[in-house]
Amino acid sequence: MQPKPHQNAPLDERITGALVGAAVGDALGGPVEGYSPEQILERHGGRVHGIIGPWHGDDWRTARPLAPYHKGDGHVTDDTLMTHALVRVYSRVRDHLDAYAIADHLVPDLMTEPRWIPELESEALPLQRIFLAEKWLVTRIHYGHADPREAGTGNIVNCGAAMYMAPVGLVNAADPRAAYAEALDIAGAHQSSYGREAAGVLAAAVAAACTPGATPDSVVSTCLSLAKDGTRAAIERVCEEASRHPDFESALRPVREAVTPYDTVGPDYRAPSLGARRPSRLHAIEELPVALGMLLVARGDYRHAVLGAVNYGRDCDSIATMAGALAGALGSPVPEDWAKTVAEASRLDLWEPATALTAVTREIFARDVARRRTHEHAFASLGGRECSD
Repeated sequence: MQPKPHQNAPLDERITGALVGAAVGDALGGPVEGYSPEQILERHGGRVHGIIGPWHGDDWRTARPLAPYHKGDGHVTDDTLMTHALVRVYSRVRDHLDAYAIADHLVPDLMTEPRWIPELESEALPLQRIFLAEKWLVTRIHYGHADPREAGTGNIVNCGAAMYMAPVGLVNAADPRAAYAEALDIAGAHQSSYGREAAGVLAAAVAAACTPGATPDSVVSTCLSLAKDGTRAAIERVCEEASRHPDFESALRPVREAVTPYDTVGPDYRAPSLGARRPSRLHAIEELPVALGMLLVARGDYRHAVLGAVNYGRDCDSIATMAGALAGALGSPVPEDWAKTVAEASRLDLWEPATALTAVTREIFARDVARRRTHEHAFASLGGRECSD
């Protein structure tokens, strides 16, 4: 199959597409998070096809279980807040990151820098918005003084780290193995087991999507070459099922059935099973395999992939965040009207983080080349092999 024109997109367009695409997917998925495809269909009189309002309408401030968050109307959630925070860490360090960079930079960012929180419609510390699994970073590292490389041990195992790992894949564009390794190191501060594994695989998927000529199939193949244990099995099974469907409507229920044996949360997303979110080599988070499945169903098209993720329900803001990042990294354009509405509603510049990360990515690549040349010369001096220059 010949690459489509957008598959030859340059680096800056791919980084912009991935980060803006992730934020827009997040905003579209937020108002239907936690519900089933059937509940979404009934509530909205059909499938969701764009930006919608809160599930409970004007009662969003008090309606449980979502209060006091204004989910909907183009507001991004903590997925985007954490993604942008990680971009800021890259902008400060201006090199590859590890778990200590998370302790030294990300944790203070969450604790000490008030920012506009769209869902609260006010300025607050990000720590006051992020979920308990992300608050763990502050509890374990700042207050518990845990070694950052293993601070994620003991946390609930979920998609908390994977949901904001797209920047790692972008910094390692076209080098999935390096993205996987860097994300695993970073995610050790936050997650363990299949939650940490998913972070590594998502970063690798984004890096693979940035490769010239990449396709959804090549992205999935890269994931399968790196993923381990239940994460690999879940991706393989879900993507096998997804490849049979021409559109997300027919894929919604079969994809859920395909991931069910690997998902620990259970059939009722708001009432997790007793075995939910515990470490295991047999299980996987639900969000990453489903995002990859929707990317396949959509043949890489951004709009179709994100809408498939949104209408899947359950943790659909994170699924759509991942699907949006992957489609954007492949070069599929994010609808301009969606991006404009989300940026205005969330009062965030969605393009500035992409500009910043593009500059940092180029700097890091130059450092990588210099480090590699130094190693080549040293290795040649040891008699390992002649240096070409």
